[in-house]
Amino acid sequence: EVQKVTLIPRGQARGLTWFLPGEEDPALVSRQQIFAGIVGGLGGRAAEEVVFGEPEVTTGAAGDLQQVTRVARRMVTAFGMSEIGPWALAEPAAQGGDVVLRMLARSSMSERLAADIDAAVRTIVDEAYEVAKAHVRRNRAAIDQLVDVLMEKETLGGDEFRAILSEHVDIGKERRETAARTQQLATA
Repeated sequence: EVQKVTLIPRGQARGLTWFLPGEEDPALVSRQQIFAGIVGGLGGRAAEEVVFGEPEVTTGAAGDLQQVTRVARRMVTAFGMSEIGPWALAEPAAQGGDVVLRMLARSSMSERLAADIDAAVRTIVDEAYEVAKAHVRRNRAAIDQLVDVLMEKETLGGDEFRAILSEHVDIGKERRETAARTQQLATA
């Protein structure tokens, strides 16, 4: 659930969206929830492509791309959530931020397994990107109105964001349909 949206730059980000933590148990996250997070992380990049066209996509989503790729890789290598199967394919120490440990873990697996992991990660991210672009296309009128208001006010609270969105979308219905589509992709 959106808490706040702003165009005011923070660090390297040119704008940010804050989300309220969900009510679900953070220790037990489903494939569907992780996939939905990846879709959300690709939303800004998808909006750039849909609104301005592929040649005008900027570097603005670089941090988001790193994050969603990292999450997708964990789905494959730590959580067993890919067509490779329910295996933990990397040592827990190699899952963290230590580059040397990650390189050692990668060198200890076969080239074919490494290629299969890369392909599974790419499939997850590509499918999520297609879902994100579909969301942008389907909700373009709402996005355009949100942009207009943000250009004027620079920051929107969650309630104001939802009020504008609800003028264009039945939020409850959209959540149910999104969950169903995400579930289909998550189990594919």
